[in-house]
Amino acid sequence: MSKSLISLVVSNVLVLFLCVGTGVASSREEKEAKLAADVKAGITKLGTGSTARVEIKLRDKTKLKGYVQEIAEDHFVVVDRRTGAVTTVAYSQVRQIKGNNFSTGAKIAITLVIIGVLFAIAGSGGP
Repeated sequence: MSKSLISLVVSNVLVLFLCVGTGVASSREEKEAKLAADVKAGITKLGTGSTARVEIKLRDKTKLKGYVQEIAEDHFVVVDRRTGAVTTVAYSQVRQIKGNNFSTGAKIAITLVIIGVLFAIAGSGGP
């Protein structure tokens, strides 16, 4: 076998492993709940106040930028610094989040969970 064919086979096996590994253990609802819990943990670690700046992309493609004013059990509140607009965000609606206090490890973990959920949804014929 040529090196490119071996490389292609290995990469396909890795992709298949990642897809199957994320899809076998739990249902779509459980994955979404884990994603929401990871987002909540990241927001909690970031904290609140004008120094807790975030950039958020929601599942409906809405983008928010501001700081975290309040953290609750099922949502958090973002205030836009320029306009003062207050937006309540459910953890389950977050697609991507960037914050000034997130470590590289936290960013990678949240991104991997999001990718896993997206693969699971795509594989199950979701929305």
